[in-house]
Parts: sequence; C-alpha cells; structure tokens
Amino acid sequence: MERLLDFVEELSFVRVAGSPEEKKAAKLIEREIALAGEAAGKPDVRGERMTFSFPFARVSKCSVKAGGKEIYCVPYLGSGNIDRECKLLFLEDGSEIDFSEAGDLSDTAVLLNKLADEKTYKRLAEHHAAAFLVMKGKYYASEKEASLYPLRLRDHFSRNGVIPGFMITSADAAALVRDEVKSVTLTLEQENYDAESQNVLAVIEGTVHKEESIVLTAHYDSVPLGTGSWDNATGTTALLAIYRYFLAHPPKRTLRFLWCGGEEQGLLGSKAYIEQNETLLEQIGFCFNFDMCGTILGSNQIFVTGEKELETFAEQYCKLAGYSAEIKALVHSSDSAPFCDHGIPALGLSRETGSAEIHTIHDLMDTLSETAIQRNVEFAIRMIGDVANAAVLPVKKGMSEERKKDLDKYFHRDTEEEET
Repeated sequence: MERLLDFVEELSFVRVAGSPEEKKAAKLIEREIALAGEAAGKPDVRGERMTFSFPFARVSKCSVKAGGKEIYCVPYLGSGNIDRECKLLFLEDGSEIDFSEAGDLSDTAVLLNKLADEKTYKRLAEHHAAAFLVMKGKYYASEKEASLYPLRLRDHFSRNGVIPGFMITSADAAALVRDEVKSVTLTLEQENYDAESQNVLAVIEGTVHKEESIVLTAHYDSVPLGTGSWDNATGTTALLAIYRYFLAHPPKRTLRFLWCGGEEQGLLGSKAYIEQNETLLEQIGFCFNFDMCGTILGSNQIFVTGEKELETFAEQYCKLAGYSAEIKALVHSSDSAPFCDHGIPALGLSRETGSAEIHTIHDLMDTLSETAIQRNVEFAIRMIGDVANAAVLPVKKGMSEERKKDLDKYFHRDTEEEET
C-alpha cells in the first residue's frame, strides 16, 4: 500500500451489508492484512472473519401512483406489504399537534417531512396509519440528485408495529401538497429474510500488558449509491495503515482491530462483535474509531465519548502534537457507540467538510487527498502508540452521567421522556 488512496479507490464500489460486494470488500481487507504480515516478516498472519446475520428484505414490487401517474419511490425494507388506494394526508413533522385531530387513519397514507424519531412513528401506529411517505432532497433535485435509496425500518420503530413505508423526492411531495392530491395508490411487496454480513478481525498481542486491550474500529460497508469513498473506504484504509505500522512495532498493550460490516444498517457489526465476545469487554480499556477522513478541504474532528477527563486528554494531546482538531463531546453515531454503551471510553478520529456529501451519489474519490489522509493516519499512530505504551491508561473506564443519558437516548431507551 504505497499510496493510501490507491486502496481507497480499489474499495470504492457499492458494498451494501449482506451483498456479494460487501464480501468482496472483506476479502480485500483480508488480503491487505496478509500483505502487512509479509512486509513485517510474519507471513503466517491472517485476518479472521466473524459472520453474523441480520433481518433484511427482498422487494419485488414498489410503486406510488397519484393523479394517474407513477411517482418515483423507494421502500422502507421490512415495513410490510400493501396494495391499495389510500387517502393522502400531509402532517408535516408529525408532531403531537399535527396528529391532534387526525383520528383513525386506517384508510390513509400519511406524508411527512421526515421520520426522525420513534415518537413520530409511534403516533402513526397509534392512529393505525395505512402507510407513510417521507420526502428527501431539495425541491429542485431530480430523482438521481435526491439520492433516494431503500432504508431498513429500524428495530425501535418496528417494535411499535409494522407500517408500509415509502420515500419520494421533495419535488414530488411538493406537487402532491400543492395540487391538493386527495389519494394515492400504493404497492409494496417484499419478503423478509436473514441476510449475512461479516466483520474482519486482526489482533496484535501486547509485549507487556497482554491482558489489557485497545479496540480499533472502522466500518467498510456502504449505502447503495455513490462509491462510499469518504464513508468509509477512507476509515477502512486508515485502519489498515495503522495495523501495518503496529504489526511491525508491537506496543505494550494488545490491539484488537475490527473492520465492521453492516454499520450503515444500524451498527450491526460492532453490536455483533460485542455479543459474540462479551468475555473480552473486561479487558478492553479504550476504543479508537475511524469513520471518514482524508478530505482535501475541511477540518479534523475528534469525537469524545467518556468522562470529562477524556475530553481534557484529547484537547491537551492535540496541543502537544500540534494537531488542529475540533473536539466534540457526544455519542459518535458510529461503531464506537456500542463499546461506549459498555463503559469503554472512545475517541473517534475523523475529518469533516461542508464541501462534500455522504450517503449520496456524490460520495466519490474527488473529495479526497493523499496528504490529508496521511496526516490523519500519522496523528492516529502517534496517539494510539502513546496510549498503548502508557505506564497506565490515561483515562479510566466509564461514562459521565451526561454521556449515559445520551447513550440511553441514542439506543432508544428513553421513550418515556416527555417531549420538549
């Protein structure tokens, strides 16, 4: 791997969780792990594959018709089936007030600006909505530019019941509301099944404190459009470069490398790793996560999830290293979160920019720089090395009370809280 962007480019293809392309990506990572072993004079080194299953769906029919014409749409996977004409009702953000006079909606499809939280979905279920439609994109965006793709109906929604769901462009949604369209004909036919994804694992045993571990994570799957170059071929590649370095320079503590599958479907790979390796959690004292780096423009970010002392550590370390980064104390919506939910402090090393986009057709190689990704990797190696070789880990395990509340909210354990 002479240039990091060479592997980013090789990995830049659609690789949705559970697909043959995701398995292809896993094999490419395993190849790089083996090559790193050969370069370090350890030809027997190999990556390990850890498989896991998750609920998915095959769609055979999906259509929205209104006013005698077909409207471009994509389905919510696992949201059930429908084939009927429904009344159409626009309820904006789906707030408590929006639903206050809705009554029984068993013959009605509800059009929403967004479906961002469980409370909105629960209202749909309580009013027996026949279906829901959510809009995406700017009013001027074409079907392609709106970057619609099927989303899996998340478990915290479906636990309230299964409601057939569709996504349409904002342009089409605006036309439906502007023209006061009263009904839509909806067809959704899908079959649920258990798909299989996989994590790729590698371990570098510590030279002194073998029983103490640091876990390093990055997801390698993508959404169904764009090439997933920034999100997250860059993080995948960065983690491979870090692995290559430490394989040649083993630290005092054990490093557990985890390339996660299924992150875009709800952190499935990191959750599965924890479920299958509960006995290791006591040994893991720290997590580093890599999700998106290497953009030409933008700024470095460090997502801090832990006690206050972890935030202070990150701030002071950046000053010592001369590394400019915005420190964000929150739950990073990435593969570090399940580890944090078990009290393991985490730093997410990333790079953000307002000039590029993820989860759209525009997540391409054009936004990336070899210089930028090299700088991100060099800083990560320095920081990981200092933590892994420290006399004592610089921060203790555990979460602040504020982060515990954030984790409860992130993992949808706060459904009884009152709306503000």
